[in-house]
Amino acid sequence: MAAPSSLASSHLSRLAAAAPAPAAPPAPAPPRMLPPPRAAPRRHGRIRQVLRRRQLENGTKESISKLVSDLNAATIENDVDVVVAPPFIYIDQVKSSLTDRIEVSAQNTWIGKGGAFTGEISAEQLVDIGCQWVILGHSERRHVIGEDDQFIGKKAAYALGQNLKVMACIGELLEEREAGKTFEVCFKQLKAFADNITNWTNVVIAYEPVWAIGTGKVASPEQAQEVHAAVRDWLKTNVSADVASAVRIIYGGSVNAANSAELAKKEDIDGFLVGGASLKGPDFATICNSVTSKKVTA
Repeated sequence: MAAPSSLASSHLSRLAAAAPAPAAPPAPAPPRMLPPPRAAPRRHGRIRQVLRRRQLENGTKESISKLVSDLNAATIENDVDVVVAPPFIYIDQVKSSLTDRIEVSAQNTWIGKGGAFTGEISAEQLVDIGCQWVILGHSERRHVIGEDDQFIGKKAAYALGQNLKVMACIGELLEEREAGKTFEVCFKQLKAFADNITNWTNVVIAYEPVWAIGTGKVASPEQAQEVHAAVRDWLKTNVSADVASAVRIIYGGSVNAANSAELAKKEDIDGFLVGGASLKGPDFATICNSVTSKKVTA
């Protein structure tokens, strides 16, 4: 995403060798078209992109040290914000050894103040160990853990209230896209964030079509742009024109060094949430720098 830096991270980067990707699902049908979205005010100057690296449950102290070393040695353009999201147990290790040029995110947080919630991590604890970001609403939290839209929206509001920046994830399942419900699903998820968020300054939206996460199947630049533009238009209509213009909307879903530049050229794609590709330091640096290929002028 443009703006808050990104450690490309689509599922918090997998630090250890990722398991073989499942067979790619059948090519998804394009979403049912909505009326052309009203164009949001064009943003001036180079957009800062956000790339987040998700590390999921994978990784060891050794593999993470190697990744951190690669990141510290990488040359990343100044206009790119980079954020990494290691597993909870490695946050302190990453925070203490990673260059200050790159910010650190958690992969999840609890919905409110700490208490008797065994296994959960509070926003206050994340702030205490130096986290600046948290990823909320990721597809695994929604479809595997069972978190619903309103629960996720409330999490976002609480995290923001504790001075954490939020990467708010939205995205449709394959069957929802094939049924022409892409926009309906994304707008419903987005509304839950909007119902709970009053200040969008520290929010980045990550569009991750679930059918493209870890499958090797990537939404075409046109498919991704169509959804990103529709999301921006929804924000203009339902939140404000200022928020629609300023908020960064990043794409996640099998982004890699080979396809990132073409995706980044689209007007409403402000960066990436990178998964498996972020496990390779040189490739990740290539993705980070690819987002600066686009300049938006009046």
